[in-house]
Amino acid sequence: MEEIQSQSDNYRSSSSSASSPASRVPSSNFFYLRKPGSVRQPISFEDSPEWEDTDNDVRVEEGGDSINVAITPTSPSLSKLNSGSLPSPPLPERAVVARKIAGASVVWKDLTVTIKGKRKYSDKVVKSSSGYALPGTMTVIMGPAKSGKSTLLRAIAGRLHHSDRMYGEIFVNGAKSRMRYGTYGFVERETTLIGSLTVREYLYYSALLQLPGFFCQKKSVVEDAIHAMSLSDYANKLIGGHCYFKGLPSGERRRISIARELVMRPHVLFIDEPLYHLDSVSTLLMMVTLKKLASTGCTLIFTIYQSSTEVFGLFDRICLLSNGNTLFFGETLACLQHFSNAGFPCPIMQSPSDHFLRAINTDFDRIIAMCKNWQDDHGDFSSVNMDTAVAIHTLEATYKSSTDAAAVETMILRLTEREGPLLKSKGKAGNATRVAVLTWRSLLVMSREWKYYWLRLILYMLLTLCIGTVFSGLRHSLSSVVTRVAAIFVFVSFTSLLSIAGVPALLKEIKIYACEESNMHSGALVFLLGQLLSSIPFLFLISISSSLVFYFLVGLQDGFSFLMYFVLNFFVCLLVNEGLMLLITSLWQHVFWSVLTMVFIHVIMMLSAGYFRIRSALPGPVWTYPVSYIAFHTYSIQGLLENEYLRTSFAVGQVRTISGLQALRSAYDISPDSNSKWENLLVLFLMAMGYRILVFLVLHFCVGKHVSVLKFCRDTNNPR
Repeated sequence: MEEIQSQSDNYRSSSSSASSPASRVPSSNFFYLRKPGSVRQPISFEDSPEWEDTDNDVRVEEGGDSINVAITPTSPSLSKLNSGSLPSPPLPERAVVARKIAGASVVWKDLTVTIKGKRKYSDKVVKSSSGYALPGTMTVIMGPAKSGKSTLLRAIAGRLHHSDRMYGEIFVNGAKSRMRYGTYGFVERETTLIGSLTVREYLYYSALLQLPGFFCQKKSVVEDAIHAMSLSDYANKLIGGHCYFKGLPSGERRRISIARELVMRPHVLFIDEPLYHLDSVSTLLMMVTLKKLASTGCTLIFTIYQSSTEVFGLFDRICLLSNGNTLFFGETLACLQHFSNAGFPCPIMQSPSDHFLRAINTDFDRIIAMCKNWQDDHGDFSSVNMDTAVAIHTLEATYKSSTDAAAVETMILRLTEREGPLLKSKGKAGNATRVAVLTWRSLLVMSREWKYYWLRLILYMLLTLCIGTVFSGLRHSLSSVVTRVAAIFVFVSFTSLLSIAGVPALLKEIKIYACEESNMHSGALVFLLGQLLSSIPFLFLISISSSLVFYFLVGLQDGFSFLMYFVLNFFVCLLVNEGLMLLITSLWQHVFWSVLTMVFIHVIMMLSAGYFRIRSALPGPVWTYPVSYIAFHTYSIQGLLENEYLRTSFAVGQVRTISGLQALRSAYDISPDSNSKWENLLVLFLMAMGYRILVFLVLHFCVGKHVSVLKFCRDTNNPR
């Protein structure tokens, strides 16, 4: 303890000009205002609120769908900050007032979370954390990197990975229960949006996916979400990523992801890093918007790494974490007093959040070592000589024995001694409705995004034009059989290989699905059906346009039925290839590795398709079984050749003729059965369905786990 005290004294003398407890509160700076008869208060956007030093008892009132709570610290020396003390800026004229939301009280008690590592469970990411969040307030979980902020947020929301272990209790309106679908919203740190839709369209489709009922009933919900997040000026603008149009700024995109959860009108809203990748102006606008949202009655709980002074003044309660330890929970201004009591007063002209992170961030130890080395060479440079571990231990010990911790325990006891109204699920949209919505949305997106199918259509037309002109002018003769086989092989193989250009678009669809599935807005079967139905018109357009160009340039067999089989065969071939790309993209979820894998698979299938060497002559163990039988090129080329040559014959001399089957024996191996081309088409159709069944299994069992594993790996290295 003597070492801790000496270290604290050194830090206090170096980080503040105060030399006594009476002077630990700075006399003047931009964060504090002197008000007669009271301690300094944070500057709000209007006049600073009046404060009283008299004690108030905790009041828990039950009414309607929420629990209204008013709390002030028991110590008269602590500043008081309730939910309505910092008013938001006045709304402009003709502004739509957000609809009131029935919030819910959320309590977590002795919450401990451990994450499973490769061999055993790792150290506790969150250690015995206790706190609460009340309707109409903003509760922020703050701390440096690797402090467990996001893990605590997901634990409270009930969204931990199934392999993680959680100990402790969570209460919602006094009842020990999990939050049901529709009662809460969760916004991830990074959310994938659909850039080719406008803000209103995106939110409207999200409402159709989430809410039951008729389409017309969703419009008012969408408008409420738009006004709640101050997106009225951007409602009819594209989100971004559509052709060459510039997308919305990151601040607006972040508010769109929050508005997507607001269409459910949740009682509790969890946001992981709402200020992620935002500049100072966007940060301030975001927090003012969230403050306005909290004033409607919604319970807001979010994580934050760092904030400015103005943003810090908008928080109602703060949970300060470091290495999983709770260093403080309570009113935001009381946190300043807590640090001062522990011997770490906020220096003059320094942001409180910067001061908190400086004191508890272990990464500063490396900076201290660098500063001391520089000091040895250049004289007195750094006065920072406080070991962070000592500061964390001091703050934790001070908090456990403080009146703030006792007030939290008392408040938790009062919030949990009687059960309030249960939060009921609002129901989901039916699967048929979701399939229809996803199909229509995908059709709209594909029609607007040139990278989905329009660019591929142009490339297909150019490629088939090149192939057709290279192999043009072929006659129906015995000498042209080998060349026709080469033309059909090149057409099927190269056009299938060109389909790999659609991998980035499919990867984006997979990411959108993973984002919506995590919030139960979609499902694997619903997504696959919607994607299949929406892609069929574009794939058929590609197949018929490319087939017509190739068919007439090369001069294949005359007849409408032969032409239609060619188109149908190529269309099903594209369906098979699309399913294969979906499978590979779902497994990798990375553009580079997906493209590399697809190229490798296509090259192997081309080698075993029976053109470079007749199928019966291929080595049996690998190339014949199973490679040649799982290569869709084999069935597509064989069906097209059977369509071209099965019922034809060629004259050899003046008296002898040979069939098209005999003429092909030297170049390709086909079946003598007249129905074999339809059997090959059936095999292609079954392969198209089989690949999508595999994609369904991957999406259902692996994609959600893959996303969770990514989060696990990120949190293991950087639990926030």
